[in-house]
Amino acid sequence: MKHIINTLVLLTIIALTSCTPKISSNFTNPQPKLSINDEVAFLDIEHEIPENTVKIGDLRFQDSGFSTDCSFNSLLTQARNKARANGANIVKVVDKKEPGIWSTCYRLKIELYKYDGNVSSLPQYELKLG
Repeated sequence: MKHIINTLVLLTIIALTSCTPKISSNFTNPQPKLSINDEVAFLDIEHEIPENTVKIGDLRFQDSGFSTDCSFNSLLTQARNKARANGANIVKVVDKKEPGIWSTCYRLKIELYKYDGNVSSLPQYELKLG
């Protein structure tokens, strides 16, 4: 009976952790945390990084094999949360692999930056609701 309970607990843990995309991060220059009210700009591949920015770090979103909720918008929302926690107000997508035969998830490489200007004035990607 103890073996069955241990197996069920292990399977539950695997199921809960494998449903999210794998996130790798490297923060080389974290800054003070931003508030929920501070705006964060989303720059897609075609958008330019403004001058006078400070690189805060990198994020990489990969498919864990059983990932769900890994749409482009969902991953950008997760990136925004990581950015705010590390003082970045620009989320810049530098590499994007769309879902295909081998993966149903977006795979992204993202750079995070701190910009002292008005991020709402930057040309940027807008999250689609719904």
